[in-house]
Amino acid sequence: QLQPVGSGGGLVQPGGSPRLSCAASGAFLKYSTVAWFPQAPEKERQGIACISSLDVSAVYLDSVKGRFTISKENAKNTVYLQMNNLEPDDTAVYYCAARHKLRRECLIAISEYDNWGQGTQVTVSS
Repeated sequence: QLQPVGSGGGLVQPGGSPRLSCAASGAFLKYSTVAWFPQAPEKERQGIACISSLDVSAVYLDSVKGRFTISKENAKNTVYLQMNNLEPDDTAVYYCAARHKLRRECLIAISEYDNWGQGTQVTVSS
């Protein structure tokens, strides 16, 4: 069974550029759609970026377009979320999620994913 594991969070200063990683076991992410879902304190989990299987397409929430980039490194069976110019409002626990299915498109909707990582905390503060 596909099991993603997120990492790379921590304390980041405003304007910082951390990179989150989502490594997987049990299946190849190359053939999976993968997404990132931050959950801020007292707020619902919300998708911000996804990448389709075979890297055909990626989708971003408007609030992160131009700041965040999602990518896959198939040799390491890992998906990354490069985050740039972070703001305090980006503070959240970031969950990666995956679905082992060949699709040309991806959706940043919780219902689309059935394999979830444990979450990694990102805190943006000076």
